[in-house]
Amino acid sequence: MTFRLYDTATRTVRDFVPVVPGRVSIYHCGLTVQSAPHLGHIRKEIVFDVLRRWLSRSGFDVTVIANVTDIDDKILIKSAEAGVPWFAHAYRFERELHDAYEALGCEPPTYEPRATGHIPEMIELIKVLIERRHAYQAEDGSGDVYFDVRSWPSYGSLSRQNIDDMEAAADADPRGKRDPRDFALWKGHKGNEPLSASWPTPWGRGRPGWHLECSAMAGKYLGDEFDIHGGGIDLRFPHHENELAQSTAGGQRFARYWMHNAWVTAAGEKMSKSLSNGALVSEVTQKYPARAVRFYLAQPHYRSAVEFSDTSLREATTALARIDSFVARARELTEVVPGELPQEFVDSMNDDLGTPGAVAAIYNCVRVGNAAVDAGDEATVQAAAGQVVAMLDVLGLSVDSGRSAGDDYRPLVDGLMAQLIKQRSDARARRDFAAADAIRDSLSQLGVVIEDTPRGTRWSLGRQED
Repeated sequence: MTFRLYDTATRTVRDFVPVVPGRVSIYHCGLTVQSAPHLGHIRKEIVFDVLRRWLSRSGFDVTVIANVTDIDDKILIKSAEAGVPWFAHAYRFERELHDAYEALGCEPPTYEPRATGHIPEMIELIKVLIERRHAYQAEDGSGDVYFDVRSWPSYGSLSRQNIDDMEAAADADPRGKRDPRDFALWKGHKGNEPLSASWPTPWGRGRPGWHLECSAMAGKYLGDEFDIHGGGIDLRFPHHENELAQSTAGGQRFARYWMHNAWVTAAGEKMSKSLSNGALVSEVTQKYPARAVRFYLAQPHYRSAVEFSDTSLREATTALARIDSFVARARELTEVVPGELPQEFVDSMNDDLGTPGAVAAIYNCVRVGNAAVDAGDEATVQAAAGQVVAMLDVLGLSVDSGRSAGDDYRPLVDGLMAQLIKQRSDARARRDFAAADAIRDSLSQLGVVIEDTPRGTRWSLGRQED
């Protein structure tokens, strides 16, 4: 089955045909490192990490470019409030972003360019746009340079909007604009900003506009045409719309497919820094195992919103622990190595990265495998466990990638369970079967399965039944 992907530009699921056969080039917009990353930010990283893993597993040579925006209005404002240099502020949170990547098992990009390292490329792109009459320097002496949206007839095509229906761009003073919807390519230096946050150009000292940064970096590392451009759905407009306009107006073909993931929401609102409702990755992974957090973010379809709640994270933790428990049971009986992926899993992943169907395939194998363990069917156990391990690897949830779900509490839980199992054994030894059954029933209500085997009593979390 051919990999099919929903293209935001055409609003259709299309067969994926890369620019270069056998190779896939991906650009997705990285974080503006103004503060610590929350789950809303990191969901995009999980989505594109799973995409990369699946395409690699499917035989493609995958290149991923994910930028870091390390110069921005908000970085300048927040660094001034903190009383630290803007570049130190940005670097601190860039490191926190990398910590979040590592904690949640995201493979690093092929390259991760910083905006401040690509000023010459940005200046060259502005020159091209001015020469082609798609950009102009403001006449108010500000040093700003704007993209002329009315000079580009297809402006608005990505977000399906008419220019006259759009709100004015909010990224610069409107006094120097020909049209209020024109957006800033370059922002002239202001007296209250650090001189170090500006660079010399033919239009005076200043710094780049946000949209320009990504166009310049995508063009440098992936060329005039590449396969997939992505990010959160909130970036579709104005950020990606503006990227598309300035890049194509500058002579590039740019992205073949546009891929956008939905938000993580809190009480129905988009999780964001501005709303102060973000669940920081560093805090959530202290409360829940990092693999379970990844599972929680990867299981829903990437185009579906994810509502943040402790209940959902607890459920994800329990579900992953049940999967891990089966793999552990299987390893007690036989050698477990990655096996063939079930067709159900393959078909789901090839259908617009359908992770819900892929996770359902994992649950199916766990059910079959647990039944085989109970029946002592070693061959079926080995096959099912091999498939589960292979599927987990594709989703970046390898059971050997680090801590298993619940490992933080494992010593305490093991100790408590050992005491309860001993109490039950002692009750049975004195033929107090009512007390023994009461212990077993109480644990069963908590989802714990007690099994009496020739090798002694063992416990596990209840199996997934649906």
